[in-house]
Amino acid sequence: MNECSIAGLRSIELGVSDLERSARFYSEVWGLKPVGQDAGSLYFCANSDAHHAVCLEQTDRPQLLGLSFAAPDTAAVDALHAKILQSGVTALDAPRALPAAAGGGYGLTLEGPENLRVTIASGVTRVAPQREDHSKPEKLTHVVLNSADVPAQMRFFLDILGFRLSDSTDRMEFLRCGSDHHTIALAYGDRLSLNHAAFEMRNIDGLMYGAGRLIEHGHEVEWGLGRHGPGNNVFSYFIDPDGFVVEYTTDMEQVDDSYATKDAKYWSEFPKRPCRWGVARKPSARLMDAMSGKMPAQTPR
Repeated sequence: MNECSIAGLRSIELGVSDLERSARFYSEVWGLKPVGQDAGSLYFCANSDAHHAVCLEQTDRPQLLGLSFAAPDTAAVDALHAKILQSGVTALDAPRALPAAAGGGYGLTLEGPENLRVTIASGVTRVAPQREDHSKPEKLTHVVLNSADVPAQMRFFLDILGFRLSDSTDRMEFLRCGSDHHTIALAYGDRLSLNHAAFEMRNIDGLMYGAGRLIEHGHEVEWGLGRHGPGNNVFSYFIDPDGFVVEYTTDMEQVDDSYATKDAKYWSEFPKRPCRWGVARKPSARLMDAMSGKMPAQTPR
């Protein structure tokens, strides 16, 4: 088994069609805190000491720009770079000092399958956590990607970055780099796009208060409240102003190397999937379109 080069998920980078509108959503509505900016990009932190969980950049159309992960130390970054040079994966740069506005640190950026941009860094600046409001997200906990080449993405995450396979279903592969059941999931699709980004809430009470805040701002719950099959996490899904799907989640299953990977047959026979409680009705048609990577037209909030 490959040693994992990744210590955790740090942030997601999104290209948005109206930077000011998206900044209002992720700060005033979603509950993140502005923490920095540089030319064309804004950074937002959650209720932890991680520098940022979301980076927004003004682009001509909504798009997933990349993902950032934490490395345990500079030696891990250098070892990963050496491994990449022998693997055929494209390194967009050598290990270097990263921009201060993005938290600094020492890292490198890779181009994975389907032009997926991934940055891995150690020593990123920590910020003072703001934990007084449990209705605000604690961290970016997992990201689900649609992919037209799931086998290639699996090789990238498992063989190059050292992730482990937690579970497989007929629709997704669930991968982890720590104790959370999944950090990345790969959904079978027709191209690389964002299926959804999930933010961890401190507990179910906080999730419900957060969902209430979204509703008060005119953003309906598109699916949930429910409890998933793989991962066992509680979920509620929303759509941001550009059509990106974002999730409040909590109580993710914690696993270790003794966890027995379950296959698609197991999950196809699992009762009450995809909601163990049997409470969550079907996701909205709007959500299904947005999860597939289609960007529905949105009116300014």
